[in-house]
Amino acid sequence: MLKWVLSVLLGGTVVFVSLVPVFGKEIISTLNDQQEVAVTIYNENLALVRDQRQVDLPKGGAALALREVSARIRPETALLRSLTRPGGLTILEQNFDFDLLTPHKLLEKYVGKEVQLVRTHPETGEDRYETARVLAANDGVVLKIGDRIETGVPGRLVFPDVPENLRDRPTLVVSLDNEKAGQQTIELSYLTGGLGWQADYVAELNPDDTALDLSGWVTLTNQSGTSYRNALLQLVAGDVNRVRDEIHLRGDVVMAASMAREAAPQMREEGLFEYHLYTLQRPTTIRDNQTKQVSLLNAAGVSVNKEFRLQGNPYYYRGRQGDLGQKLKVGVFVEFDNRKKEHLGMPLPKGTVRVYKQDKAGRPQFVGEDRIDHTPENETVRLKLGDAFDVTADRKQTDFRKLGGDGRYNYRFESAYEINLKNAKDEEVMVTVVEPVPGDWQILSDSHKHSKASADTALWKIAVPAKGETTLTYRVEVKY
Repeated sequence: MLKWVLSVLLGGTVVFVSLVPVFGKEIISTLNDQQEVAVTIYNENLALVRDQRQVDLPKGGAALALREVSARIRPETALLRSLTRPGGLTILEQNFDFDLLTPHKLLEKYVGKEVQLVRTHPETGEDRYETARVLAANDGVVLKIGDRIETGVPGRLVFPDVPENLRDRPTLVVSLDNEKAGQQTIELSYLTGGLGWQADYVAELNPDDTALDLSGWVTLTNQSGTSYRNALLQLVAGDVNRVRDEIHLRGDVVMAASMAREAAPQMREEGLFEYHLYTLQRPTTIRDNQTKQVSLLNAAGVSVNKEFRLQGNPYYYRGRQGDLGQKLKVGVFVEFDNRKKEHLGMPLPKGTVRVYKQDKAGRPQFVGEDRIDHTPENETVRLKLGDAFDVTADRKQTDFRKLGGDGRYNYRFESAYEINLKNAKDEEVMVTVVEPVPGDWQILSDSHKHSKASADTALWKIAVPAKGETTLTYRVEVKY
């Protein structure tokens, strides 16, 4: 109950009114009291936890210790409310105790205090007790036993009790004023670190590289210091703005991860503000120090375009160059459309796409991977899988001359180039040549027709025959 200090006026002296809550024995709530838990995880090591528990609270002041909350909780974000009696709880103070019980922590708390030192006789097995004062517990133990100082622990230490501020589990202690005694359901909501997720995709190309089968997985990682049993799991995909902490009080927890993989059912997607929300259609348990995979999507027969791409560089056009490279690498890309007609059409969270293809014996082989950003419906996904082994290029500048200009911003140059594309494969390939050209430019002549892909890019599509080669030549004028 609440203890009142009354105000009186005696001889011109004012005694002020104060209201002081009197708290009895601490009320402890564990996961056994938990009725429901929901976890919403964001992309960048952030999650929202909504923890519902049933507790028995007395009327008036009470200290409620909520055990087994996240060890990475951000206490300033905690919100406790009563679902049974909305408005019936007044929160007066809260403390997050994350100093957890270990032998070393216990010893640290007893520096300057007395403990019992127990030594066992090696022959008789008899225990002998001495009183010792702990002087230090930094890089070792320093004890004062009688009139002597000893380092190390020459026996075993017995402590009289566990200090109140040392907990065996992360605990949020809330001092509150309760309007009415009895059982009620409370909900604790808070933001925490230590929970994160990413999307991982696995694709398998068909024999002629014209289609692929795509599977998407959500990979969850729990390093928060507690487990979430039978949780409603939701994931938010998108770049949520956050205020970054200037000082980090606690470092990351080292994770010894186990792996759990769940193949079905898929997750339901919906729009949320300017983001996308994915909800697992059943409860799931997210254990501490665990990595879990949950199925996100499956799509078969997605049409694919494969591209060989030779990328140029703007510096080619700024001066006399000569030879620009032999056996240049030609990149290999695949792309597909995120559309319903391609059995997709679901907003794809950012993640890594790993691509496989079967060899002639039917064994899947890894052929490359690439990261994708958040990809809305009807957008194109483009992946660079590596560089071609059998398709190469030789490039050189065959002519260069200055046409005019005597200042920094009125130079005019004319230059000519030769690109020899070679194909050692058994089939014809189409190579896309991409040339970023600086300044104001125009192609004066070329052996193959080009297109102006953008204000600073010329593009050619060049067919290179099987076991053969094709030479592209062009001349360009640049002003800048």
